[in-house]
Amino acid sequence: MNNSLKNIQDTQLCNNIDKLLSEGDSFLEKNLSDLKISSYCYQINEAVNELSLEEEIINELIEDYVIQILKSTIFFYKHIQELKKNKLENRPLNYINIQNLAHKNLGVARNLHIKDAEKLLKLIMNENDLESLEIYIKALEITAIKLNPLCAYETLNLIKAKNFL
Repeated sequence: MNNSLKNIQDTQLCNNIDKLLSEGDSFLEKNLSDLKISSYCYQINEAVNELSLEEEIINELIEDYVIQILKSTIFFYKHIQELKKNKLENRPLNYINIQNLAHKNLGVARNLHIKDAEKLLKLIMNENDLESLEIYIKALEITAIKLNPLCAYETLNLIKAKNFL
């Protein structure tokens, strides 16, 4: 890939993240106002005190969490597409893959005291409506990006590069 194409793609990704950050709170408020997560601000000191770890280590764990969530959203959407296909073909709908993935991520969110993610992941684990699942997953993606936009940018850039290969 030549440098000018890479720069254009980097700019587009950066613009997409900026747009998501600027419109994310309104998406959360519009679709999930009852959860009261649109104005949530992560408090790192809760995790520092609870886990008895230094803030620097918690920040590294937060980065790992953001990476994990952004990778997980790919699989969440893949599973939703499979469920939609099964629904169209009148096959039974099995939500176990989504539930397991949400459960795995919920443990990390709980340990790090990421309260907005905890709420969303609990909803994802118990939801059987595909449209609602898509909203919850989009909200989870927004909250992860808000948590550490630079890490999100780097992760999405790596995912895009990996998919290009």
